[in-house]
Amino acid sequence: MSKRRVTYYYDPDVGAYSYGLSHPMKPQRMRITHELLTAYDMLPKMHVLRAKRATAETMTRFHTDEYVRFLSRVTPENVEQLTYKGTQFLVGEDNPAFEGVFEFCSISAGGSIAAAQRLMSGQTDIAINWAGGLHHAKKREASGFCYINDIVLAILEMLRSVPRVLYIDIDCHHGDGVEEAFYTTDRVMTCSFHKFGEYFPGTGTARDRGRGKGRGYALNVPLKDGITDEAYRSVFEPIIDKILEIFQPSAIVLQCGADSLSGDKLGCLNLTMQGHASCVQYIRKKNIPLLLLGGGGYTVKNVARTWTYETACALGIENDIDLNLPWNEYFEWFGPRYRLEVLASNVEDLNTGELDKVRTEALQYLSELKPAPAAGLQTVPEESVGEHLGVGSAYEQDPLDDTDELDKELAQHARFVYNLQESMAQPESESESEGEESEAPTTRTRSRSRRAQSHNVRSGKKRMSLLTGEYYDDPRLEERENGYYDLGCGHEPWANSDSVTRGTRRHFFGGAARWDSALQQVILERERAGVQNGTFDLSQAMAAGRQDEELFEPPEDEMDVDIKDD
Repeated sequence: MSKRRVTYYYDPDVGAYSYGLSHPMKPQRMRITHELLTAYDMLPKMHVLRAKRATAETMTRFHTDEYVRFLSRVTPENVEQLTYKGTQFLVGEDNPAFEGVFEFCSISAGGSIAAAQRLMSGQTDIAINWAGGLHHAKKREASGFCYINDIVLAILEMLRSVPRVLYIDIDCHHGDGVEEAFYTTDRVMTCSFHKFGEYFPGTGTARDRGRGKGRGYALNVPLKDGITDEAYRSVFEPIIDKILEIFQPSAIVLQCGADSLSGDKLGCLNLTMQGHASCVQYIRKKNIPLLLLGGGGYTVKNVARTWTYETACALGIENDIDLNLPWNEYFEWFGPRYRLEVLASNVEDLNTGELDKVRTEALQYLSELKPAPAAGLQTVPEESVGEHLGVGSAYEQDPLDDTDELDKELAQHARFVYNLQESMAQPESESESEGEESEAPTTRTRSRSRRAQSHNVRSGKKRMSLLTGEYYDDPRLEERENGYYDLGCGHEPWANSDSVTRGTRRHFFGGAARWDSALQQVILERERAGVQNGTFDLSQAMAAGRQDEELFEPPEDEMDVDIKDD
């Protein structure tokens, strides 16, 4: 094979984090993979780098500020308070708030972003970050063991330099987080080969093809249990060839989730190590800048074996290495055969007779696409305006020590107005959730069609657990007897006001401004805060504050007063 310049990103700290003793996700698998690469003497053949960890500001290129701030603050001790009793950010048991979760996310995201930057600068042909590939993370919440979507951040970095990026996902689970992020654009095409049907995350039907400008640029190839190497290759290669012909990507991101291997604890496909790596080999032959990322994989020794072999495939030396494992720190883990292999099992292949239909349907969808879409590009500065001027990031600036009295007064005034607006902000009602519950059937059984289940997951009525594979209702805050919702965080409860329009969503970070009703609502809120024509009326603001405080005062007859006798 022809040689490629390969860059390998690894942070020694990544294996020190733990999701929990009984959790199937083990970050230690990256540490074991690195040990095997060292034992096989592959490191001198690559450019080995330790990436700069992603900052909170970098993460907000895709994720919301509130969610990133939450991750930077959450600990096992305060998770119940910060998630509002498990109804926000970390919903369900799949994503625990383990110690150091933000640092782990910064390592994963930092490696993928640095790899993308190096690819786009032309300094390497193939970049590898086995700590990345966390494809389930959403814009404002964690999902499926994934907290920060490093794939989306890496692709966004690539789009600064190239017009089109192809994302390929060979994880056993549907890459819903990445597909959702680029569902309405034609600059990123997502192609996912995954198990579908009563399986996490419950999305990824062949008919999910994108929306608006991105119609047709989301391709899903749903599979069933037990698919073999040959069957997988018969679907993968013709579909990828057609995509490359039509879309003509400038770069490719390949998510190499190893839970599609035979014998995985949470997977149900039947791919061998060579069958899984054949996807890497096939993409490598196309001579397009390639970013290799990790992903799922819960039988740790098989994950390490496969990613080691796929690193050899990236280097083009897979035929030169000895499949008998050399001595390494984790040698005893790979008994009793002590070989670099993942063998197929005797599980039944349920895809027999249906793959032709799946392949034909996917190719038909691709044939309907127009030629490669154009994208206007312009020179992108390598540094931000703040860095160029020497100001630095707002996240990195320290408080000024030499503030004068006027600065302090302005700061106090700003805090007063902000707190006042927070107290006056009217919460939106729970009416929509009640409406959804009334519209949905009271019982949901597994006998329902897969299409209906997928719709429920996408619409937010149902959630699915990656740990148990079961559907459960989207958790809601409990309503008190007095009509208020208990946030469980020490804040004032929200009233279940009937004056709020039915069907509107309730937000935890409600501000004074409202998108609907345009500018009129914003003006009213500013007037209530005492701001008129750029000036602040303290008397009006205090009057408004007294009115809002009266809303939360309980009736006098409900107050308990302790009277002590002298």
